[in-house]
Amino acid sequence: MSEFKQVIIDGWHKMLERIRKFFLVFLLLVVAGGGMYVWVCNWTYSSGSRAGYLIKVSKKGVVFKTFEGELSLGGLQSDPQSGTFGNIWEFSIQDRAFYQRLQGYEGKYIKLKYREVYKIMPWQGKTNYLVYDLQPVE
Repeated sequence: MSEFKQVIIDGWHKMLERIRKFFLVFLLLVVAGGGMYVWVCNWTYSSGSRAGYLIKVSKKGVVFKTFEGELSLGGLQSDPQSGTFGNIWEFSIQDRAFYQRLQGYEGKYIKLKYREVYKIMPWQGKTNYLVYDLQPVE
């Protein structure tokens, strides 16, 4: 093999090695950045409790099946465009066992404990409010 061909082949191998290293570093940065994004989005922004009548608990979704619910807080809200409507609070549930427990309280007055996260991931639910406990109110 001529010296010219050897120089071309060596240069080609070095270029391929640089490209491979670049994509490896890029892939590691994307994975680390994605992990950090999911971690930061799940930080608790606020937490508390709300009481009202449990109107609805359902399983929704096309790709990601999530558990969602609605609590009527009482009173009315007014909107200049759509008029007057009920004060409804929507929330998400992450645990299947807790979802099944909540189904027994539909139509009853309860107190729900929740935490609000910065951003919800599609597999966690529809709202930023994640309910984790309930207390029946009598």
